[in-house]
Amino acid sequence: MGTIETRTERVELPVSGLTCAHCVQTLEKALAAVRGVKRAVVNLAASRAFVEYDPAETALPALHEAIKAAGYRADTAKTRFKIEGMTCASCVTKIEQALRETPGVVAASVSLGAEEALVEYHPAVADHAAIEAAAASAGYKVREAPAPAGPDAFDREQQEREHEYRSLMRKWWFAAPVAVFTMFMSYPWLFPVLRDWFPRGSSQLWYTWAFMGVASAAVLAYSGNQFFTGAWQALQHRSANMHTLIAMGTGVAWIYSTIILLFPQLLPASEELEVYYDVTVVVTALVVLGLAMELKAKGRTSDAIKKLIGLQAKTARVVRNGKELDIPVEEVVVGDLVVVRPGEKIPVDGEISEGSSAVDESMVTGESLPVEKKAGDEVMGATINKTGAFKFRATRVGKDTALASIIRMVQDAQGSKVPIQRIVDVVSGYFTPAVAILAVLGFMAWYTFGPEPRVVFALIVAVTTLIIACPCALGMATPMSLTTGVGLGALNGILIRDGTALQSAQKLQTIILDKTGTITHGKPALTDVITAGGVPEADLLRLAGGVEKSSEHPLAAAIVEGALARGLTLANPGEFNAIPGHGIEARIEGRALLLGNVKLMRDRKIALGALEERAAQLADEGKTPMYVALDGRAAGLVAVADTIKPDSVAAIAALNRMGLETVMITGDNERTAKAIARQCGIERVLAEVLPQDKAYNVQKLQLEGKKVGMVGDGINDAPALAQADVGFAIGTGTDVAIAASAITLIKGSLHGVVLAMQISRATMRNVYQNLVGAFVYNTLGLPIALGVLYPFFGILLSPLLAAIAMAFSSVTVISNANRLKRWKPQVAV
Repeated sequence: MGTIETRTERVELPVSGLTCAHCVQTLEKALAAVRGVKRAVVNLAASRAFVEYDPAETALPALHEAIKAAGYRADTAKTRFKIEGMTCASCVTKIEQALRETPGVVAASVSLGAEEALVEYHPAVADHAAIEAAAASAGYKVREAPAPAGPDAFDREQQEREHEYRSLMRKWWFAAPVAVFTMFMSYPWLFPVLRDWFPRGSSQLWYTWAFMGVASAAVLAYSGNQFFTGAWQALQHRSANMHTLIAMGTGVAWIYSTIILLFPQLLPASEELEVYYDVTVVVTALVVLGLAMELKAKGRTSDAIKKLIGLQAKTARVVRNGKELDIPVEEVVVGDLVVVRPGEKIPVDGEISEGSSAVDESMVTGESLPVEKKAGDEVMGATINKTGAFKFRATRVGKDTALASIIRMVQDAQGSKVPIQRIVDVVSGYFTPAVAILAVLGFMAWYTFGPEPRVVFALIVAVTTLIIACPCALGMATPMSLTTGVGLGALNGILIRDGTALQSAQKLQTIILDKTGTITHGKPALTDVITAGGVPEADLLRLAGGVEKSSEHPLAAAIVEGALARGLTLANPGEFNAIPGHGIEARIEGRALLLGNVKLMRDRKIALGALEERAAQLADEGKTPMYVALDGRAAGLVAVADTIKPDSVAAIAALNRMGLETVMITGDNERTAKAIARQCGIERVLAEVLPQDKAYNVQKLQLEGKKVGMVGDGINDAPALAQADVGFAIGTGTDVAIAASAITLIKGSLHGVVLAMQISRATMRNVYQNLVGAFVYNTLGLPIALGVLYPFFGILLSPLLAAIAMAFSSVTVISNANRLKRWKPQVAV
């Protein structure tokens, strides 16, 4: 018996995150465990994994997932390009299949609404040309990848869309007059005057119908040419789409009408002689009008991208060779010194080097109040300078700016799919061939068992069935809502990574909130100054702040900033001694000062009296109290705390009202954690959690059967964000946390979580409405078209009504998606 030869492929994958020999062993084991992998070798120095595998048993996406599951990242690239000629979900399925079968492609998502393909691939295995060629091989026209988002690129796209719209409207206006004429002249005996001029069997009626045959052929050739060319291209690739159904329906009606007009003897009785040129012309006209309206409505779903692109500044004022020059924003380079005057738009991202101002960042972050900026602070391009003038050094320009990244992320998300769409795509892949088979079966059934005139009834049923089916409504039910919902999020300062995050967010039951930097500001601030022994509050804070100027303790800066914020002038201490674990001993303005914990006071025999009880109360509130003694006597307390953000309490209350369980996770001790939780209205607290254990705690909640969201901002939150069903990263946090999250809140406020949940629920509700509408339309429409009502009510659906229903079903879906743009938050934010 001979052995079966297996084909082995070898691939080289760049990998990030490899730091030691242990990483090499871990990754090699993970790759070797994948079914079909023959050999896996990881090179630490080159940061490469070399894998030999059987393509019949596994594929590149499986290797990619194994690397990701092991805790590393396979470096991939993404490309986006336009695809012309798609009409329904079966087109999407066909193109995606061709792309995924291309060696080196990890993931491919085609959006019918945006008419774009988004492909993730390994540059070492595949290239842009091979990917575009794969899409073209499926029978569709591939256009050059669009340039980085900018006003010019968007204007070009709008012009192309407008050109296509005008072309469709010209075809409509050509077909419409012919449609009106053929509707009247196909049945002249129904109209009082016409029945006398064009009686049945008359030569004038025959010549009129002959003229209609020529006119309708012209309509099919001009107004309906895209249906026939699209059907022919699909046939060449052994597939079927919406064009196939329309071409078959109108073509069969025209051919039948022409045959019986030329050879009437084929029919058993002259009274059965009726032509259906009106069907060919009216259906073509209505479908073309529907496509034009659909194109117009689809253009409105990209309003969010249009608004984001419109935020970009056109020019910038830079200092070069000591002179201020106005230049196009595209010519600004990193390191340029940029001048911004009151009321002007900040052109690029940078760091203020001179001056200060209040900056309106609402267009990017959603934060309505201007933010004070001073030297050393970062500014974002597209935000508006309100009051002062300043100069800043450009740090990110062009495609690297925050706004460009936001636009790119929104485009990627709009081109992704919600998980339910994948089921719809599978169904739609079989839909068009199934409709064609139903039409043939319907014709055969009516021709065999139907009443006389059988051939007429059979023809009407077949044509109506082909025309009423609307795979495009199914195909656009979710992409249109997703595009609108993601754009809505971006305009509210919420960046949703993909459709999976959008669908998962609406199912969440528990939200875990990291305390530091999420619920709180993430840095200590002065909260309380309590005096004793008749010492004035200002004196106590001034002396304590003066001493803390020399301290490196993390809490010292809070006291100094608090004193300066109250307009106090701080002196320098004469002597200074830090006592580890206790506090500070110093002399300032001729007085001996002690500042520290209760152990320091007891060591120095300082009587605290009522201050000790007050300190305990402050500790119960989650604050850190520090005693101050002057010249051997207790003078008071200063307390600092990582204060709660102003809007955290209201946001948490809103989450609770939405039926979500809120949980706080922190490394703080239980006493402090519960004090913060009480102030915020959180009942469940996970305290004293080590950074490396946060992901484990998320998993424990998931094992309780809950869908869990995690909100965090730090590097130590990244594993927990990745573990959660949906990770929310505070936009003011680290890049690592943002990369690990599914949703990014640019504003840095917990109200963003509330908005994200509301947008997710509103969008998915809209998706389900569209899907139910599309499925109900097709589920009810097809049986009615096949004539199920005829035996009971004597009703047979006209092909003309079928055309109207088909043309407007997809327009209805898109219009419903556009309703989302009128969505408003349910709570004041």
